[in-house]
Amino acid sequence: MLRFAGFELDQQRAELRGADGVAIKLRPKTFEMLRHFATNGGRVLSKQELMEAVWPNVHVGEDSLFQCIRELRTALGDERRQMIKLASGGGYLLTAEVSAEPAASPAHAGPPSADPAGELQPAAPVEPVPASARPRRTILSRRVMIPAVTGFCAILLGLAVAAPVLKPDLLSKRTPPRIAVVPIVDASSDPGGAVMATEVTGRLTDGFAKIQNISVVAPRSPALAAVESTGALAAPSDYEIRGELQHSEQSWTLRARLIKAGTGEVQSVIAASVNADEADAQLAQSRLAAGVGHALARRLNEMLEPSAAPSRARGASAGGDRVAIEQAIASINQTTRERFGMAQTMLQKALTDDPDNLDIAVALSSLQLRGIQMVWFSPDEAVAVEAKANATLEQALRSKPNSIPVLEAYCRFLSATNHFVESLVTCAKALSFDPWDGSALYLIGLGQIYLGRFDDALATFRQADRYDTPSASRWTWLLGAGLANLLIGRDEEALPWLQRSIAITPATGRSHMLLAVAYQRLGRLEEARAAIEEGLRLRPGTTRLNVWPPMKNASPVCIAAFDRVVQGMVDAGLPEQ
Repeated sequence: MLRFAGFELDQQRAELRGADGVAIKLRPKTFEMLRHFATNGGRVLSKQELMEAVWPNVHVGEDSLFQCIRELRTALGDERRQMIKLASGGGYLLTAEVSAEPAASPAHAGPPSADPAGELQPAAPVEPVPASARPRRTILSRRVMIPAVTGFCAILLGLAVAAPVLKPDLLSKRTPPRIAVVPIVDASSDPGGAVMATEVTGRLTDGFAKIQNISVVAPRSPALAAVESTGALAAPSDYEIRGELQHSEQSWTLRARLIKAGTGEVQSVIAASVNADEADAQLAQSRLAAGVGHALARRLNEMLEPSAAPSRARGASAGGDRVAIEQAIASINQTTRERFGMAQTMLQKALTDDPDNLDIAVALSSLQLRGIQMVWFSPDEAVAVEAKANATLEQALRSKPNSIPVLEAYCRFLSATNHFVESLVTCAKALSFDPWDGSALYLIGLGQIYLGRFDDALATFRQADRYDTPSASRWTWLLGAGLANLLIGRDEEALPWLQRSIAITPATGRSHMLLAVAYQRLGRLEEARAAIEEGLRLRPGTTRLNVWPPMKNASPVCIAAFDRVVQGMVDAGLPEQ
């Protein structure tokens, strides 16, 4: 038993308990990380050591580590990050003093008893119950059990009779679909192709294993075919992911297919590429896995979370709906005011033609929430849009609680309305269905910034950049990483992030103004003034008074850091008023 800061870590029961003795739920990996912290109290643990201790012989990204750290801080009430501290160099330290004591023996499981002097004594061992004392208890138990078992059987019989008139998958929904990631075939004729294929297979497998409504099984091999035919090997896969890795002078390309195992029907085909001259092999592997994993995870999610009710125009206009939604998503990610207006008009028309189409309504809400964040609505319009979006998304969550687009839209809603803690929870749920979702990672990082957790935010944006999916959202996490560096005071590090973001989406004035801050602080005054002028050209009328984003629910640490950034804009030439 390990005790620290009022908590008990029971290693025998794998249980964390609070001061009131109530168990605090933790995922197994999160518990294992806390146990590793507690048994190494007073020592800084590197990220690599933590990952090797919690995920031995398994390749995982830093996002898994960060998720466990977040869950531990939530469980321990460590919002100020004083119990689990981020140490210089990137490691973590449990600051609480840990004491250890033997766990209670099973023979002394009863409560302690007090002697006349007031000292606590161990309870006496429990004596065996005499045989003569058992029959009545047994008879009573049988009297209770017989009708209970009879009732349970009646329930099962009723379900069996009713199954034909219920949804066909009602009973089978308890078993999640089984996915097999078949080893990727190296078709590259490159010396490093076999290693690349093996590593990408491992990353894909690890990623799909994180998705909560599926299970990942070992793929069937010819060597086991005979065993399977005898029935000794259970749980064949429902779907298989197969892929081939190819290499050219310009790129590595992974082509993958999602296949229905029973019929061989191809459900989805996707390809992802990275530059062949990428020096960081792990980055190339991560992006290949993410490129196909992101698309396949969303396709699986569509299959498992179908539309709640068929819209009246579904048959004739499904293709048009998909085009409208895809164009709207692109407008959310690559934001300009003109694209925003065109996408909004297109979705409003589509929804007028098909008012019961929940997918279109969610896409419109998500787009308009981006408009609120970019201050493209008047205050009165923003209030009306927010209320409508809230109603739409609550309805969508009731109908499709595990839908990635719905969760993303609700996460954006919470972020746009400054409910940052709730946003982190919702975005984390979206990641539990698509671990490579860069849009959700961006919104998590944004919430961490407003909560004053700049180092965590920077790590989150970097993770999104390692995945680089969807690529249309790339400018957002690049901008987020630049902003996080500015808030920390790392101006030189902020420059490349901001420059890369502007190169992708140059029409956002705020990006240029943040770039001006980095130039100003580094003494590059002419470049700072030019950046401010470009920002003012794109956002005319911006002053010190209105350049601030909404700060409701923001932490004092965040407000103070933003004040320093805004002062940098003023120093570079932003008007006071």
